[in-house]
Amino acid sequence: MSLLLDRLFGELPEDKSVDTKTFLDNVSTLPPFIDCLGSKVFSIIKSDINGNITKIRAVYVQDPAKYATLQAILEAERETYKEEWPKVGATLALMWLKRGLRFIQVLLQSLADGERDENNPNLIRVNITKAYEQALKKYHGWLVQKVFNAALIAAPYRSNFLKNLSKGEEVKEEECLANVRLFLVNYTATVDAIYEMYTNLNAELDYTV
Repeated sequence: MSLLLDRLFGELPEDKSVDTKTFLDNVSTLPPFIDCLGSKVFSIIKSDINGNITKIRAVYVQDPAKYATLQAILEAERETYKEEWPKVGATLALMWLKRGLRFIQVLLQSLADGERDENNPNLIRVNITKAYEQALKKYHGWLVQKVFNAALIAAPYRSNFLKNLSKGEEVKEEECLANVRLFLVNYTATVDAIYEMYTNLNAELDYTV
């Protein structure tokens, strides 16, 4: 059984609204995925995801009915924080969380699409690099980027990574990638919907850390 299939994301409604409780329950199962990358350096991403989930959940539990969807949280915080918004509260936490989720999505999609370094086909550095460049690099200063480049050296072999995704079981590569593709269907739609929401609400920020 694939680690990714422990909790599949559901199909979004027509209005692309994202139910807060379901979303938080789903993303809470993702941090162990980062462990599959092996290097402790990637624990920075894992810690960031965990921390942002905690911050969003702390807001949600204050009033589950009021904050039933992620958009409801952003709109409420926009009214509450005025000029400070969106660099505050759950809005800021979700902004960074979605970037971590995009990193996972691009990495998995790259693997599912068969992208690899022809000179080193059993390495996943090319996949991780693509994910980092598309999802996180522009928001990181030179020091954080340097830490990430160091982490690439310790990235696991492709075969070991796929085995980790399969909870240590020996499975055929295509079977594992079929599970990845199944996971990506609604996961990608959810991440895309959150990005679209931030664009529509003019809530995106481009500062670096």
